Amino acid sequence: MSEHFGTLSDGTPVQRWTLERAGVRVGVLSYGGIVQSLQVPDRDGRVADVVLGFADLDGYLSHPGPYLGALVGRYANRIAGGRFPLDGVTYALDPNNAPNSLHGGERGFDKRVWEVTPVEHGVRLSRVSPHGEEGFPGRVEVSATYTLGADGALRIAYEAVTDAPTVVNLTNHSYFNLAGAGSGDAGGHELRLAASRFTPVDADLIPTGSLDEVAGTRFDFRQARKVGAGYDHNFVLDKGVTGSAEEVAELYDPSTGRALTVATTEPGLQLYTADHLSEPFAPGDGIALETQHFPDSPNRPEFPSTVLRPGEVFRSETVYGFSVR
Repeated sequence: MSEHFGTLSDGTPVQRWTLERAGVRVGVLSYGGIVQSLQVPDRDGRVADVVLGFADLDGYLSHPGPYLGALVGRYANRIAGGRFPLDGVTYALDPNNAPNSLHGGERGFDKRVWEVTPVEHGVRLSRVSPHGEEGFPGRVEVSATYTLGADGALRIAYEAVTDAPTVVNLTNHSYFNLAGAGSGDAGGHELRLAASRFTPVDADLIPTGSLDEVAGTRFDFRQARKVGAGYDHNFVLDKGVTGSAEEVAELYDPSTGRALTVATTEPGLQLYTADHLSEPFAPGDGIALETQHFPDSPNRPEFPSTVLRPGEVFRSETVYGFSVR
């Protein structure tokens, strides 16, 4: 089911598609591939929206910085200095997070209108990212398919092909608050994360290149504990890159009994505790769990590669499961 959600300044209409199955209801926008709402019941059957979002398009246009619920690309996270080498050529990107490039540049995938096609129990979003968009090489045909499983799990499956060597790293940037959006600080949620290492960063949040052990540090979530604040870091998932999605994280809210599991094919997960959210939200109002390849991988050959070449197909999948206890 789709409905009109708003109109951009150039007259382009934006639609909201609603998916519903097994007690879960999801709103997806054609603008930015945004997960605008995600309603699930608590242990007493009371339904609440567990992602931060806006009720109208103007909210997203007026507050683009947090990337609320967005489909992020062509390269999720940061690329140092807004530059990277590939096959002997250095490409200059939009340094929208000066001096770095963040989440694909000033007009990344999160600020584009996608073509939406209904599929069984979901929708397929697609677009063509032309050669040179935000400085990235290659014409890339990309899609993201959002579906609800029989158990109410939200699955996002990404695919991309290119006509020239490029880099691709895609994620969803939803901020979760399992007590319900608008309920306050989510720092009391409990997180379990299957990651024995993380990538420490410099003052600009660029990885130093080392993979440090989490043992004995505040980055150790191998046993569930309260999240707290002060995180904007990539965790190195123990499973590495996998052909099918494997569970890597669980977020739990003791006050409502809602639990969120995250399964992915990706080798990394960015934990962001939203310490920099501003009006109409407050710092800590949500927690982002961004499945991804590592930040600055194009400049770090020792990291898992994000290079996509002609004839290859980029595939990535993340599944968000919901339960109560």
